[in-house]
Amino acid sequence: MIYTVECSFADPGSEAEWNDFYSLEKLPALISVTGFHTSQRFRAISEGCPVYLAVHTIDGLDVLTGEEYRQKGGGNFARWQQHITDWHRNLYSDIGLAPAVKADERLVLCASGPDPLIQLGLEPLAMQAVALEKFPERRWLAVLPRESAQRVVSAADGIYLYAPMTEQLTSARSRSTALTK
Repeated sequence: MIYTVECSFADPGSEAEWNDFYSLEKLPALISVTGFHTSQRFRAISEGCPVYLAVHTIDGLDVLTGEEYRQKGGGNFARWQQHITDWHRNLYSDIGLAPAVKADERLVLCASGPDPLIQLGLEPLAMQAVALEKFPERRWLAVLPRESAQRVVSAADGIYLYAPMTEQLTSARSRSTALTK
């Protein structure tokens, strides 16, 4: 399943330190949780959406309610909590592993349907919200080359572009499973 966490951050004075914590400490801690398979962080380059997006591939909702998740990073933002705004979490139906978005690519999310992405020559993956906020109820995800981003920005409302802030992390369990297939 795809677990997304979106938020903005309201304190420019501590934002760089918060980003270092999230990217360098929190993501590696999360990917070590049993049931997490991939994790990657993004920054929006579109207006009208939360600034930050984390996309994880997990086994299911029970991973997020488990003690290991709580101990290794679920919700440990106490130091920065007062500055985190526009915070949203969703769990989407299984589309397989979340695609790894490279530095020269952009992640595209759309809640208005697959057609705007298909018209741009993309192959969107359909996601149905099944737990947590369940909004937006449906989303389509695609990856495009960075040089095509400007074309997408001007294409339609409801299409949001994100630049990767980190490489996609994969769990040791997921890597060893992939090697044996």
